[in-house]
Amino acid sequence: MPCLDAVGQGKKVPEVAKAIGISEVSYDRRRKEFGGLSVSQAKRLNDLERENARLRRAVFERRACKALGQHRSSQRHQPQMRADEDALTAAIVALASRFGRHGYRRITELLQMAGWSVNAKRVRRIWRAECLKVPSRQPKRGRLGLADGPCIRLRPERSNHVRAYAFVSETTHDSRRLRLLTVIDEHTRECRAIRAARRLTSHDVLYTLSELFLEHGLPEHIRSDNGPEFAATAIRE
Repeated sequence: MPCLDAVGQGKKVPEVAKAIGISEVSYDRRRKEFGGLSVSQAKRLNDLERENARLRRAVFERRACKALGQHRSSQRHQPQMRADEDALTAAIVALASRFGRHGYRRITELLQMAGWSVNAKRVRRIWRAECLKVPSRQPKRGRLGLADGPCIRLRPERSNHVRAYAFVSETTHDSRRLRLLTVIDEHTRECRAIRAARRLTSHDVLYTLSELFLEHGLPEHIRSDNGPEFAATAIRE
């Protein structure tokens, strides 16, 4: 600290601060703190302040760990990053960008197939650190009306105007699946047919509709979902 009293020897503050390698504000603060002390006394005071600050931190750390039930050694643990951490992070981000519907488990499998020796726990840690997330699926919007684009859903106005048919699934007592083909008139809400079988194909649908055409006449419109049995070429024709 011999330079702190250099101003009293005729030197200017900017010159002394530049010689010490500090700013003028720091020089003024140090001069106020150590101006009346010798070099050894100033050094001793500085060491005592650092030790006092260390003890205060230790007391606070001890109390905080005791309140949380956490061992103090865990506060001093410095995580050791692996040499390939940056490369692995870049690979995970690239795969997540390419396969948007894959979670960290599927990404782990792809990394292992690519030659990475990594487990799912490490991938999950990096996955969360990078704030990666599989986007939620958007709900499908039901189509209203016909394919030609009307904005209002076709409403039945009379009997045989709109006929709807769909499959209903059930399970029998022997845990085998049972399918039921139901056909209703949307205006009268009358069930025109129920055909039950273990397996129903587009030919069964065509046969059931043909029987209803002969018995009740041709409907003006038929409504169904896009199931393979209903979208078959023979039924559409």
